[in-house]
Amino acid sequence: MTLPNHFELLATDGAARTGRLTTPHGVVRTPAFMPVGTAGAMKGMHWREVRDAGADIVLGNTYHLMLRPGAERIAALGGLQAFTGWNGPMLTDSGGFQVMSLSDLRKVTEDAVTFRSHIDGARVELSPERSIEVQRLLGSDIAMQMDECVRLPAERDDVERAMLLSLRWAERSKRAFESAPAGYLLFGIVQGGDVPALRHASAQGLVEIGFDGYAIGGLAVGEPQSVMLAMIEETAPRLPPDLPRYLMGVGTPEDLLEAVRRGIDMFDCVMPTRNGRHGVAFTRFGQINLRNARHADDPRPLDEESGWPSTRNCARAYLHHLVRSGETLGAMLLSEINVAYYQHLMQGIRNAVSNGSFEQFYQRTREGWARGDIAPRA
Repeated sequence: MTLPNHFELLATDGAARTGRLTTPHGVVRTPAFMPVGTAGAMKGMHWREVRDAGADIVLGNTYHLMLRPGAERIAALGGLQAFTGWNGPMLTDSGGFQVMSLSDLRKVTEDAVTFRSHIDGARVELSPERSIEVQRLLGSDIAMQMDECVRLPAERDDVERAMLLSLRWAERSKRAFESAPAGYLLFGIVQGGDVPALRHASAQGLVEIGFDGYAIGGLAVGEPQSVMLAMIEETAPRLPPDLPRYLMGVGTPEDLLEAVRRGIDMFDCVMPTRNGRHGVAFTRFGQINLRNARHADDPRPLDEESGWPSTRNCARAYLHHLVRSGETLGAMLLSEINVAYYQHLMQGIRNAVSNGSFEQFYQRTREGWARGDIAPRA
């Protein structure tokens, strides 16, 4: 399958962009937020709800899927789409984030990362070549290079070591991906922590290798938002303007809005479903914590003007009751409400960039969050 011009930039407004990313399993409208289905499932949601909310693409996790149920098993069952029932594009991460998050279970060498499985303690080796092999077995539309991510703050020497290792792994990932069928995509990952010069060097090295898109990794890992935004400003202009730019593992609605303003096209984060499981809703009024007692007698919906049925119809008092009672339905409803809000935000951004009104949308959205939750009617 040949998919020429896999990324088409449709409009720009300042640094903000909107476009169309073509993959073997469908088209992704950008800016895009990818809900995270780590183990091939969206926590608390059916794929039907994810699609109805407006998501074009979802994310799966290489590390977790290779351990259980296994990449070879998924391949034998027809790949991730057939296995999970999600009939749209999928991106898989490389497993590199687990190099950081499971640091007590792993050892990093030039050749590979050796893990102790968090499931049964079995020794698992993940090299750039094996990471690409697993992602090809999974059948993901967009694969990521193997990288090492360093939690911030960190010493410059450690950040530079990880960045240079990630560049060498990028070359190996690219070679391993050369046999992939036409149309499937491989993204490189810019590392360099909070050091502008290292970000510049990483971006330049990756562009010289050549990828189908570029991610900015190693952010939202302990640094303030101001540092994250500064690193985006340092990095995005050094990436090819005609290819997609992906900010990994980010974030809050504010993070997304600010990153789009700086030229980012794609995002993923567990926050919509994780916060939903903890009783927090994302709305145009900002975050609403349904655990708070003030919601116990409030008959209003979260947002009576929302296009998403659960946001528009479920009383705050009922959601409060479900959350405080530990009912599974509360986590399910808030997860779908949050995923729907993130997709609504992305659609609003795309519309605004298309008609040249992104700055007005930006100001109006931030004002809504600042104004906060409206008081109950008398």
